[in-house]
Amino acid sequence: MLMRTDPFRELDRLAQQLMVPGTWSKPSVMPMDAYREGDEYVVAFDLPGVTADAIDIDVERNMLTVKAERRPVAKADDVQMELSERPLGIFSRQIVLADTLDTEHIKADYDAGVLTLRIPIAERAKPRKISIGAGSGRTEISG
Repeated sequence: MLMRTDPFRELDRLAQQLMVPGTWSKPSVMPMDAYREGDEYVVAFDLPGVTADAIDIDVERNMLTVKAERRPVAKADDVQMELSERPLGIFSRQIVLADTLDTEHIKADYDAGVLTLRIPIAERAKPRKISIGAGSGRTEISG
């Protein structure tokens, strides 16, 4: 049997039990990291306990939407829950992507509870060198 003596932890647990889990119309927020790595942006979402088939990724124009659902684990009839702190329900995050990102070539990987999206930088947004052409000479204006 688990014993807890921290009153603040118990208050947090009680508040979590009273709060309604995320639904499709009002999802909970999922934590994420975003950073640039070379010629692509990487966005990583923490989704522990979520199966890959319960994740939905959509891109419409420059709006990226990630939704996931953590479902309860099936338990036998004789199981009595002693402590339940892991949240269940729907989690969602929307990110506005810059026009400089190539949304047609986003790659998604899911490993160890982390969803990683790799979004390449569009060719038109990459720095490039512009060469200067030689002039045809001077033109003199007389008047």
